[in-house]
Amino acid sequence: MAVIYQAVYRRAASLFCRLHSTYVRKMRYLNELKEDDTLCRQAQNSGTFCLFHNLSPFLQKVGKKYLVPQLSAAEMKRILKKFRETEQQIEKSVLIGCSDEHVPHFALDLGWADSSSIHVSITFRALDKSVIESELKGSFTDLRKALFIVDGKDSSLMASAQSLLRWHDSHQYCSKTGQPTQKNMAGSKRVCHASGITYYPQMSPVVITLVSDGSRCLLTRQPSFPQGMYTALSGFCDIGENVEEAVQREVAEEVGLEVESVWYSASQHWPFPNSSLMIACHSLVRAQEAEINMDSLELEEARWFGLEEVVEGLKRDHGSSKQDNGSFLPWFPPKQAIAHQLICEWV
Repeated sequence: MAVIYQAVYRRAASLFCRLHSTYVRKMRYLNELKEDDTLCRQAQNSGTFCLFHNLSPFLQKVGKKYLVPQLSAAEMKRILKKFRETEQQIEKSVLIGCSDEHVPHFALDLGWADSSSIHVSITFRALDKSVIESELKGSFTDLRKALFIVDGKDSSLMASAQSLLRWHDSHQYCSKTGQPTQKNMAGSKRVCHASGITYYPQMSPVVITLVSDGSRCLLTRQPSFPQGMYTALSGFCDIGENVEEAVQREVAEEVGLEVESVWYSASQHWPFPNSSLMIACHSLVRAQEAEINMDSLELEEARWFGLEEVVEGLKRDHGSSKQDNGSFLPWFPPKQAIAHQLICEWV
């Protein structure tokens, strides 16, 4: 009897802990905000806001660090009032998370004119970028730069926020009827009331793989890359492919090699070009069949790197790789990119 009692007690205790887990409570609270427009509208009055202007996040420099300021609802309303804008502009914002104390976080782009909010009769005007920067003592910074000068937590938040804002900007009309769509209060979906179709934000799956022949790894560069930077091969998954098939096809297409085996490493959301889910893998080719046949339409260079060269390359960045003669030593993506993780794992 005692054994049965102990088993029931352990089960009940486990269930209690799960129900009261900080993470579980956060996720359920966020889901409630996504499903209930009234609750989300109330949350906007107690939440915090990170600002964008035409998809560029607002940063403030404090000492040597760059921060993503979280403005209170009261501060947002003060700014909108000062610029003679209605407080309802806050409803353009999208929900991007919450704190452990259930303070919701929103993202708002002040650089867009918009008429597709809950209030379909209201058109919001874009606010002047320089005026906002002067008022808040910071600057709107291109996301490709901003991602690498803030800490990892802010970097992830900015990427998610920009991707969601971009999705809303590009889905203002129904693809079937051509009629305007309306976002819900949280920004977790858009609805075409003419057709009844509900649209949800999506990511495009992308495989990124570090190819090895057992003793070397293969890294490539495209013409658009910063000088000297090499990274792992990557490409979008085709319809109907699994991850292994996508890796095998991309390697065959871009460098003319046949992959023998693939194993998963990790995944990462990446906001470029239009919100991607990066699926990182290692792949192996036969050392006896490792001659590169590069697709010059896709790549500028592809070559094998030995262990010592990779270790040295990980110590460099764009600034330190430049030599006196103007050429650049190889360097690799920074730690915020999942390609960096793949390279470090290989080492």
